[in-house]
Amino acid sequence: MSGDGRVVAVRGAVVDIAFAAGVLPPIEDALVIGEVTVEVQAHLDRHTVRAIALQATTGMRRGDPARATGGPVTVPVGQAVLGRLLDVVGRPGDQGQALPDDVPRRSIHRPPPSFAAQAGSAGLFAAGIKVIDLLAPLAQGGKAAMFGGAGVGKTVLVMELIHAMAANYQGVSVFAGVGERSREGHEMLLDMTHSGVLANTVLVYGQMNEPPGARWRVPMAALAIAEHFRDEQHQNVLLLMDNIFRFVQAGAEISGLLGRLPSRVGYQPTLASEVAALQERIASVGGASVTAIEAVYVPADDFTDPAVTTIAAHVDSMVVLSRAMAAEGMYPAVDPIASSSILLDPLIVGEEHARVAIAVRQAIEHYRELQDVIALLGMEELGAEDRRMVQRARRLQRFLTQPFAVTEAFTGVPGRSVTIADTVAGCRAILNGECDDWNESSLYMIGTLDEAREKERAARR
Repeated sequence: MSGDGRVVAVRGAVVDIAFAAGVLPPIEDALVIGEVTVEVQAHLDRHTVRAIALQATTGMRRGDPARATGGPVTVPVGQAVLGRLLDVVGRPGDQGQALPDDVPRRSIHRPPPSFAAQAGSAGLFAAGIKVIDLLAPLAQGGKAAMFGGAGVGKTVLVMELIHAMAANYQGVSVFAGVGERSREGHEMLLDMTHSGVLANTVLVYGQMNEPPGARWRVPMAALAIAEHFRDEQHQNVLLLMDNIFRFVQAGAEISGLLGRLPSRVGYQPTLASEVAALQERIASVGGASVTAIEAVYVPADDFTDPAVTTIAAHVDSMVVLSRAMAAEGMYPAVDPIASSSILLDPLIVGEEHARVAIAVRQAIEHYRELQDVIALLGMEELGAEDRRMVQRARRLQRFLTQPFAVTEAFTGVPGRSVTIADTVAGCRAILNGECDDWNESSLYMIGTLDEAREKERAARR
């Protein structure tokens, strides 16, 4: 192991440390300077390393001693961390008791499981959210991402999924708050406490006001905790990350701080390998799985952004949120055409589900093609078949909205969870024309079709 070093330069989050012995700690090893943990990122010469701080370097001076830990950053894992809120190096941030001294710790850097060890899974993960279960079903042991610009409902959707999983899902949840606002973190902690799911959840936060090193390593810390429950305890784990774009953004900041030349659109040249190092560790091994649900901010609603396309390449289910649908009040604002899943296959979801999902997409796509004509000339200029198709597509769009449990405090409408069978049956009935003479408003913000039928009866009385 390398000896202790001394700080020779501090530039914000970048710290240079000299080692007199000339035996340098390896890259990705952790060093401790006072109360601050730093991670080695480069060997500058035979005596000096450049490290990135995972906490604020305020008050750090040249000449401060740096202690080598002899390995990467580690985080506490196991039963002791359930119900706790931790930072990137595993220190509690919830004003609770200190973790016991004998708590096991695990390195945040690990290779992904080998292909031979990974177990494929085609099991469906029922979310209870109609539009997702129908058009972008989630895989048990898979990776799903919610893509959307600012303010279209990514965090609300992730919160609703947490709520749904709490009701139906027997396992451990690990939540990684990557570059979150303090308000969002506080709301999440309160919501989880009130809904009683905190006892089976670990919250790991690297918030917006923390240095880029913390935001960059928080997903790795959360993943290390999830892997422990999967490998040692053989439990299924739900890994929720909000927001993976901020992980990429922190990596770009660090790349700039380390003096690397930027790549496309100013991103770091190591973008693809950094995203892969995180995503490839999310896998099923043996009889236990890690299922990941990730929120991804889309900068300026540009879905061709390199960060967005790189993350999209790794996921099984893409849930794309649309600003236009949010503006129309169609919540959840999931775009039925752009959203997709590799599980939407007759061999996995069944012939009927796949057939109904394709028909729903075709109807809504056809309506979108005709929207310009309708805006210019009105519905009267359409043929009878086109008019019928448009009316059914509008009813389908409204049927695919639903109230959420997490928004009940704002709307006063209790949340609804709908089974996949009820979702498919409702869409099939609309496509078959059973609701052609109903008011569109009867289908808006409801659960099952039976509820719409009751609203329609009440409206006609």
